Amino acid sequence: MSIRFDQRVAIVTGAGNGLGRAHALGLAARGAKVVVNDLGGALDGSGSSARAAERVADEINAAGGEAFADASNVADAAAVEAMVSTTLSRYGRVDILVNNAGILRDKSFAKMELSDFRTVMDVHVMGAVHCTKAVWETMRTQNYGRILFTTSSSGLYGNFGQANYAAAKAALIGLMNTLHLEGAKYNIRLNALAPVAATRMTQELMPKEALGLLKPEAVTPGVLFLMSENAPSRVILAAGAGGFAVTHIIESEGLQLPGDPVTPEAIAAAFADISDAENGKALQGAFEQTAKFVTRALAAAPKS
Repeated sequence: MSIRFDQRVAIVTGAGNGLGRAHALGLAARGAKVVVNDLGGALDGSGSSARAAERVADEINAAGGEAFADASNVADAAAVEAMVSTTLSRYGRVDILVNNAGILRDKSFAKMELSDFRTVMDVHVMGAVHCTKAVWETMRTQNYGRILFTTSSSGLYGNFGQANYAAAKAALIGLMNTLHLEGAKYNIRLNALAPVAATRMTQELMPKEALGLLKPEAVTPGVLFLMSENAPSRVILAAGAGGFAVTHIIESEGLQLPGDPVTPEAIAAAFADISDAENGKALQGAFEQTAKFVTRALAAAPKS
């Protein structure tokens, strides 16, 4: 069955260039009305201009779609609320939110200023929080919502010189996991995308041969799937160069160690077995871990 977005309204942040632009164009091409949000600043978040968002909105409208531009800074909660209010006034609903806006301020942790750490967190984490919070009640009321958080392999696995960026991208996984639980009964589905694409953020980091393969448009089909009517929820989808994979966070089965208290030496002696992931499991909630440890402890306790 064809994936379409007719009568759906989408907000895409950071949509003036790169991945965001590709996502906005892809949604519009399949029928969505699109709010093209982009501050229009430099890669480090400095400066602003509405022109980047306007160009993409113009491109959508010229192709027969429907879009309008917004140059709000996602780190500004009031500006985001105004953007969503304008969207609701114009279209009456918001069905899709693609949290894509981001900046880079790369330095090794030793050389990084705290202000650079905080600013990156403000844009990536609080920017996604502001946008999601602004549409949350509307999606609950209409009993429909599709929300995407843009994570990164840096957040999942680490990358030298990106402590701020990696921390922000990892935080979005925790946000997705919890909002998945809170939004499920309202048909709000939340997913995360870990993209690899040739954008302003990656053009200095990869050889030209690789960049030629990593077109942003090759990632967007994954976004369209995750934003669709029959989308899954709580998926971390990795995408790049036409390849797709799903990242799972698993916990090893682990061991119940004897002793009261257990000694660190006992942990060291058993660590290979404790960390063996062969029977690992992707837990679906924090209390699954709690229940596992409590159940084992109760079973191992001396019977009175």
